[in-house]
Amino acid sequence: MTPNTYLFVPANRPERFEKAVASGADVVIFDLEDAVANENKVGARSNLRSYMENGGRGHVRINGVGTREFEEDLVLGRLPGVDGIVLPKAEDADVLRYVAKAIRADKPILPLIETAKGIANVQSIACAQGVSRLVFGTVDFCLDLGIDEEENELLVHRSNIVLASRLANILPPVDGVTISVNDADVLRKQADRARRLGFGAKLCIHPTQVSHIAACFRPSAEVVDWAQRVLKHMEQHGTAGAFSIDGKMVDAPVVELAKRLIGRIK
Repeated sequence: MTPNTYLFVPANRPERFEKAVASGADVVIFDLEDAVANENKVGARSNLRSYMENGGRGHVRINGVGTREFEEDLVLGRLPGVDGIVLPKAEDADVLRYVAKAIRADKPILPLIETAKGIANVQSIACAQGVSRLVFGTVDFCLDLGIDEEENELLVHRSNIVLASRLANILPPVDGVTISVNDADVLRKQADRARRLGFGAKLCIHPTQVSHIAACFRPSAEVVDWAQRVLKHMEQHGTAGAFSIDGKMVDAPVVELAKRLIGRIK
């Protein structure tokens, strides 16, 4: 099943590693970048190396190109326990190709679109070697463009990321974090908006967010029932033309939607 929840955990907090893994998140991202102060970068990398060498697994958000930690983080990315690389402030497809070559393995790369240049080059980034999924870094993106997001200020940019992902034939993108950790209503509202716009997942910054986000991306019981009845009708009556379920027309695209909905719960 395609991952819906990606949970960050600071790599300088090893006591939180197993809690993050036990949270139910589909993917845990061990963060070497924003969550770790400069003076703690070396220790964080050491913590993560020890964890991975002792059987741990997960994705790693490395430090960005141009930082002094970038190359050392890439070396860490070669460890067998590292299942994927999250690249911050992705702006250049050539850098992504360099990352893919440097980690010496067929591991997925998730570029974070966090800048004006990143969104301008989003199509080439989506098509770059090793990229499996785009991630929208909304907090840094708003900072870079001077946007104060409340509702729909990022609508066009979100749609561009979804479109670029589809054109590149990669997984639907991952939406950014909800910084209101203790407001479940805001979290669910933002996760539902992301899903309706075509995103397939969302970043989490706290374990308590995981279950709410997972529920938003999981089809409801009513929707699943509808999809199952559509597919049952197809089994019984074949593929001849359109038909009606619950007073609404069902044709080939709607049947395909039903198949995708059932695929999301398997």
